[in-house]
Amino acid sequence: MPTFFRLFRRLTLGLLLLGSTLPVARAQLHIAIAGVGANQIPISIANFTGDATPPTDIPQVVRDDLVNSGLFRSVDAGGAPLSETVTPDFAGWKTRGADAMVVGSVTRLADGRDEVRFKLYDNVKQTSLGGLALTGPGNKPRLTAHRIADFVYEKLTGQRGVFSTRIAYVIRKSQQRYELQIADADGYNFQTALASREPIISPTWSPDGTKLAYVSFELKKPVIYVHTIVTGQRIPVANFKGSNSAPAWSPDGRTLAVVLSRPGNSQIYLMNPDGSGLRRFSHSNGIDTEPVFSPDGQFIYFTSDRGGGPQIYRMSTAGGDATRITFQGDYNISPRTSPDGKTLAYIGRRDGHFQVYVLDLASSQELRLTDTVKDESPSFAPNGKLILYATEIGGRGVLAAVSTDGSVKQRITLQESGDVREPSWGPYVK
Repeated sequence: MPTFFRLFRRLTLGLLLLGSTLPVARAQLHIAIAGVGANQIPISIANFTGDATPPTDIPQVVRDDLVNSGLFRSVDAGGAPLSETVTPDFAGWKTRGADAMVVGSVTRLADGRDEVRFKLYDNVKQTSLGGLALTGPGNKPRLTAHRIADFVYEKLTGQRGVFSTRIAYVIRKSQQRYELQIADADGYNFQTALASREPIISPTWSPDGTKLAYVSFELKKPVIYVHTIVTGQRIPVANFKGSNSAPAWSPDGRTLAVVLSRPGNSQIYLMNPDGSGLRRFSHSNGIDTEPVFSPDGQFIYFTSDRGGGPQIYRMSTAGGDATRITFQGDYNISPRTSPDGKTLAYIGRRDGHFQVYVLDLASSQELRLTDTVKDESPSFAPNGKLILYATEIGGRGVLAAVSTDGSVKQRITLQESGDVREPSWGPYVK
């Protein structure tokens, strides 16, 4: 077996063999900031007035979201709640060191839902930056809080926030229990989409966020499934002789790229999401694997050892010759394209360390982002500003995130023992 294929299997499967039993009921993810942005925005999130939720829950989640992004610094607002109907003391809050502030209220409606109203103020210019009235279930305040944090983030940074998006990941809880879980971007409100006695790998979101494609070993071999999240319906779409692996959605959601070993060595095929219309895409004497579409759907990036060691290549979806993309180092795998198509993230091995790198596709400038040494499975946030990835710390699989310039680093660990792998950051959903 080629060295590359052994190493690839070790990265995608062998790391899943770590971990220990994790109780289901209390498992949550915890974010710790290991680095922050150079210019943090000082902001104060006041406690909200109101008679529901309780109103202190939502401001605290907003504070956590903004601080955990690494781009904001929380300024204590004191315990007194402040409504959006009251004009704040701009000079006083500026003296406290807050350049911006959020105030609001929470009201329980007759139908049991909560109405949350808030306003964002610029204390320096002494003006309102807008606000919203949001209505949601009274027992689910976190989603509302994430939407507020997204609003604040976009107004103050000019970039769309990702706090209300979701992530998927695989956790090994015992020697014979794997779970594919879906959670908020901060790791809370997790749900188990699939539990299995056999490994689950390579989850990837459909562009509309309604489905996941992944590889399950429940039939004692790798089979690709497409799973509808709301209904739980799942169908096998690639169960051919040999290996079926590495599913990837096209940007329009109409095509899946998959890797099959039916010709002998692993090659890339295209198919419809229901498993029909199979056609071969790549043709080489080596191993072609880990396909990913460019955001415009015109290219597929993939890992191949056709030139000797594993490197990343690109081919037009219309066919033709493959172009090598990575040249630094002798081992680069797991390509992922940024939402704007300008940057490629991947795992590079340098001096025995597996770390997250990004490549500017226009200039071919490479940048190492992480200082951990056993990284895998990079996944861009839908705004392209963060990359979620899996790594190993202290013999335990954890999730981490890093900004695309390397300045902001987050470490996301389970509060109880367990092994987390195979992260995938979901898209924006309407």
